Amino acid sequence: MTHQGELFSAAPLDTLMFEKTAYRSGVTYVAGIDEAGRGPLAGPVTAAAVILPVGLLIKGVDDSKKLNPDKRERLFEIIMAHALSVGVGIMSPAEIDRINILQATRRAMLAAVQQLSPQPDYLLIDGISTIDSDVPQKTIIKGDSLSLSIAAASIIAKVTRDRLMIEMDSTYPGYGFAGHKGYGSAAHLDAIRRLGPSPIHRLTFGGVKEHVDCTFS
Repeated sequence: MTHQGELFSAAPLDTLMFEKTAYRSGVTYVAGIDEAGRGPLAGPVTAAAVILPVGLLIKGVDDSKKLNPDKRERLFEIIMAHALSVGVGIMSPAEIDRINILQATRRAMLAAVQQLSPQPDYLLIDGISTIDSDVPQKTIIKGDSLSLSIAAASIIAKVTRDRLMIEMDSTYPGYGFAGHKGYGSAAHLDAIRRLGPSPIHRLTFGGVKEHVDCTFS
């Protein structure tokens, strides 16, 4: 049985620097926001928004890219159980092709924020792009390594997307989605050449658009 002390402790100052600054200014709820899946050739882009209790550290939470799949899955469940609120936004490959990946990512982030209850009064966003919200917001380069809230959001977004891609592997066999999650691995590029793009491929992306005439039916 896991003891509370093994999971939680007072958060170290460096990973809560941005949150503490917001709280000192009178903010009540800070949401960290991050995305997963901007670079793949297939599948959706997902975003998550997470409001954590003030001063709480879930041990091991970090940029999701630094964590192995088993640890991400374990932390996903802990974050979902103990966050004040979690929202997830998903933009389809068709939407990505229609408005471009940057705008689709921003919309996914906004959708994630809109799902939160309580609604945040300050947003910490990984990267350099703000979203179309009236809520005050701060972008942070490498925020998933610097902010606990953003790191938690990165785990939620990554695990959510990975689970979707594993499901898609059964729906569209032959591409290896469960393994590469839609990223442009050599095996994935070879599958696109052999089979043509599937309905979840991003048809405007290099590595896919060259093969749109042989689209999967």
